[in-house]
Amino acid sequence: GRGSGIVVATGMDTELGRIATMLQEEEEVKTPLQKRLASFGQKLAVAVLVICAIVFGIGVMRGEQPLLMLLTAISLAVAAIPEALPAVITISLALGAKKLVRQNALIRKLPAVETLGSVTYICSDKTGTLTMNRMTVEEIYADGKIAGVRDQGLGIGNKDQPPTSNPQSLLFTALALSNDTVRDKDGNVIGDPTEIALFDMARENGFVKEELEKELPRVAEIPFDSERKCMTTLHKGQGSRVKGQEKSPGPFQYISFTKGAVEVLIDKSDKVLTSEGLKDVDRMEILKVSDRMAADGLRVLCIAMREWDSLPDDMSPEKVETGLTILGLTGMMDPPRDEAKEAVAMCKTAGIRPVMITGDHPLTARVIAKRLGILDDDPKAIITGRELEKLSLEDFEERVEHIRVYARVAPEQKLKIVKALQDRGQFVAMTGDGVNDAPALKRADIGIAMGITGTDVSKEAAHMVLRDDNFATIVKAVKEGRRIFDNIRKFIKYTMTSNSGEIWTIFLAPFLGLPIPLLPIHILWINLVTDGLPGLALAAEPVEKGIMQRPPRHPKESVFAQGLGAHIVWVGLLMGFVSIFVQAWSIRTGSAHWQTMVFTVLCLSQMGHVLAIRSERESLFVQGFFSNKPLVGAFLLTFALQMGTVYIPFLNPVFKTEPLSLNELAFTLALSTVVFFAVEAEKWWKRRKGLGVKS
Repeated sequence: GRGSGIVVATGMDTELGRIATMLQEEEEVKTPLQKRLASFGQKLAVAVLVICAIVFGIGVMRGEQPLLMLLTAISLAVAAIPEALPAVITISLALGAKKLVRQNALIRKLPAVETLGSVTYICSDKTGTLTMNRMTVEEIYADGKIAGVRDQGLGIGNKDQPPTSNPQSLLFTALALSNDTVRDKDGNVIGDPTEIALFDMARENGFVKEELEKELPRVAEIPFDSERKCMTTLHKGQGSRVKGQEKSPGPFQYISFTKGAVEVLIDKSDKVLTSEGLKDVDRMEILKVSDRMAADGLRVLCIAMREWDSLPDDMSPEKVETGLTILGLTGMMDPPRDEAKEAVAMCKTAGIRPVMITGDHPLTARVIAKRLGILDDDPKAIITGRELEKLSLEDFEERVEHIRVYARVAPEQKLKIVKALQDRGQFVAMTGDGVNDAPALKRADIGIAMGITGTDVSKEAAHMVLRDDNFATIVKAVKEGRRIFDNIRKFIKYTMTSNSGEIWTIFLAPFLGLPIPLLPIHILWINLVTDGLPGLALAAEPVEKGIMQRPPRHPKESVFAQGLGAHIVWVGLLMGFVSIFVQAWSIRTGSAHWQTMVFTVLCLSQMGHVLAIRSERESLFVQGFFSNKPLVGAFLLTFALQMGTVYIPFLNPVFKTEPLSLNELAFTLALSTVVFFAVEAEKWWKRRKGLGVKS
């Protein structure tokens, strides 16, 4: 709407400033990943200090040089800390954000990429997100009859006659004039999709807004707001009164048109216009017609009018929007997006509950929700804004997990929905586009703003912006979030298992009467070449099959859950035993190169391990060796560098290595594959028993 006003406050003292203050004061909640990693770091630090102290103490007691044991303990501490983890996480999130931009999801806060994988509820606006936001008028009710817009005999009559000559003409006049659409310089119609649909409907039937405004120019208006659920425009111009207005002789001087929700306008009206003149409003009849339209999935608007002898002195809604005469109803269709139904089905398969929030009539909302698969036949799964307003937060929390559709809901009520779901332990994604949506977007675990229709305030409060305002894009983002978290877990599994193998090797050798198997430079080199590039390459690992066929992980779930901790222990032990076996066998057979062999076996065993853990269930032979090309490159580079430390002469004194014979190299390479085949056997066992991720 438009208006003139007196400035009474500026900046942070305005309503927008109040919302901005509320957003600034809201504490930034840590994401599940941040909480997991904080806990992981604390536990790891304690464990490393204890292990290093034990290694140093045992070495000194066995008669090793204190300086050597100190350097070994420090090197072990450096190796045990996955220093590449922050880089891997940041790069994974950045690559995920880059990929999502190509899929029309703009990530404003980087941790949100991973957080999407924990979402249990997606609360989505209907219009424009689940539907196409392309409104078309499908049916009109006027003069006691419902007619499809493509039917013949709408009864418009002669367009050259005065617009008040019949109900249909006056209805189309109202559709054209009580409308804020405008044309740009190229002739395109700009405005709200609902008003564009009404504008087009009037124009197609010969009622052109620009021409009608010459006869009935707008002189005042009461803009739409979500509390009143209607809008009114007043127009100056003489015209003959409708039948039944004989009590006011002479032409009217002003006429007002009001459009809005049926249940609202029916309470403000006392007459209905027919071809036979004015009649008393038959409330039951009009509500019956409205419900019939809504049951077909149409958004129903009521159109009413009032004639005036003079411009009202008091332009308040209470004075102007009363004593109205109903002209008719319009039923508009906003077709669901083709991809939305598939996205909703994918959500359900993934254990995510989609919820629809709309300002539409409950019947319209029910039909659309059923078409999309959001709602079944449960009558308690739908609630209106009025019912929600009457419920206390405690009472609402008891019902909130059963509700799938919110109808006639005001934007401010979204915050109540978010709080109730979070209090029930749910992880909530909430969409919004208006200024009033900002607090709910800020409070939600994932706030999602609309890129096309969204306000700057809502975008600022959100974690993610949908460039295409499409629900299916949210589901794509959830899938990407799950992939990223999977890859972060794979890196943790890989690096901590590698570190575990190094620790077990150095820790157990003295107990078996063997010398310290590795020098500090060996530990640091293995840590450098195995943790870096191979770990970063895991960030590029493609999505696993069945990733959207498993339930969301619990936000409080440990990073070591689902067998990751056990894997780190047993595979680390296996690495340690293989390395110690190589050491013991080499010493027993009199090989002078035993330390170089242990060094090489431990390094290459970790390369075999990184290839084996690319999938939780699928074999590498099914995935394909070259399906992650960055990892193949990292593997080959690490292998070449390790061979360089063994066979390049000037590197031998630096790394304290000696060239291996062909038999020694073959033996070393053969034992380096033990870990790979052991992990492949573990995955085969999972597939056989049906454990892990569904495929």
